[in-house]
Amino acid sequence: MTPESGTFDFEVRQLPCYLAGMLRYFLLITCGLFFYSGHGQAVQLSPQAEIRVVTCGPGQNELYSAFGHSAYRVSDPAQGIEFIYNYGVFDFDQPYFYLNFARGHLNYKLSRHEYSRFRDYYIYLDRFIHEQILNLNAEEKQQLFEFLEWNNLPENQYYFYDYFYDNCATRIRDALTTVFGDKIAFDGSYITHQKSIRDLTDDYLQYQPWGDLGIDICLGLPMDIEATPYVHMFLPDYIESGFNHATLNRDGEILPLVRDVEIIYSSTETAIAKPFLTPTLVFWAVFAAILMITFFDYRNQRITKPLDLILFTVLGLLGLLLFLLWTVTDHRAAADNLNVLWAFPLHLAGVVFLWRRKNKLIVKYFGFYTLLGSLTILGWFFLPQHLHAALFPLALGALLRSVFIYRHYKVSEA
Repeated sequence: MTPESGTFDFEVRQLPCYLAGMLRYFLLITCGLFFYSGHGQAVQLSPQAEIRVVTCGPGQNELYSAFGHSAYRVSDPAQGIEFIYNYGVFDFDQPYFYLNFARGHLNYKLSRHEYSRFRDYYIYLDRFIHEQILNLNAEEKQQLFEFLEWNNLPENQYYFYDYFYDNCATRIRDALTTVFGDKIAFDGSYITHQKSIRDLTDDYLQYQPWGDLGIDICLGLPMDIEATPYVHMFLPDYIESGFNHATLNRDGEILPLVRDVEIIYSSTETAIAKPFLTPTLVFWAVFAAILMITFFDYRNQRITKPLDLILFTVLGLLGLLLFLLWTVTDHRAAADNLNVLWAFPLHLAGVVFLWRRKNKLIVKYFGFYTLLGSLTILGWFFLPQHLHAALFPLALGALLRSVFIYRHYKVSEA
């Protein structure tokens, strides 16, 4: 699903400018001479060539690595070719990187690396490496190889990354279907569970509860559609499974797409510890503090205004962020986000009313949110979007303070 940053790119930025320029031109000229003849034709693979789909296991060091990784390997000892084609590379130095990421316009690209560097990197990270040898004849290998080479040209490398529909895994599948069309058939009958896209991501984030929380907050209803077997292949593990259950139609003869599977590296079985401070623990502790403060406020007939200013400012800003992700970005999965029912953008207006002591507006606003918050809490586990259970105490705390503020100012108004 996720990006593998440009770990394997040449770090020419660290060289003096003139050396970096010379190295770039040397590489371009060398690769151009090797892969293309005077007529612009790609090198012809030998009969010994193989094309493999490489699946690398999940890693828990970073959020993006928790889903694993997919790539193509082209191997031809007779031609001295041993390359990995990696669709998961991005460049932090691209213009407006963070703005583009926020807007959903982030460029990812296909990059070609030496296979040994790729393999050794994943072994160093102790992430398994499985390779599926595709059951292609010489003509089919050449077609797929030429497509990968064409896709690696500077004008064709880049694409807009999408979490679930256009990523390093789906590009592996789509390259094959682009080249061979309906000759490739995927049999999804091996998938017997019914899971949403959100369920599938949750499966990989058991050891990263804060990352799981962030995804569940920021991404809305599109995450909760049932994932078809084809959609499952946004995950590298399901690319591997999907290819194992795929067939190739060669002149009417139905053949398995995968000829053989090799285990290049098996990761060690080490226990992974979950963090002690999980979202559930933290937010129930926050609710306990809110409950205690509200109890003393009730006894003393007062309002602890700093608490309310902080709480509703944080929730209002979060709601505004979610609303902007929904409405002004191209992140399809961020649309229709029902988290705005509790992280309500208009809380920022309520904060202004509290700050400026607009009693009538305070009563009206928090009376309205008491109703909305109550409906949200009552429907929390029945809404079409799965709302993260760890956020329930936070929403409950906001409702508790809203009820108390409404009653306090309603009484003082009378």
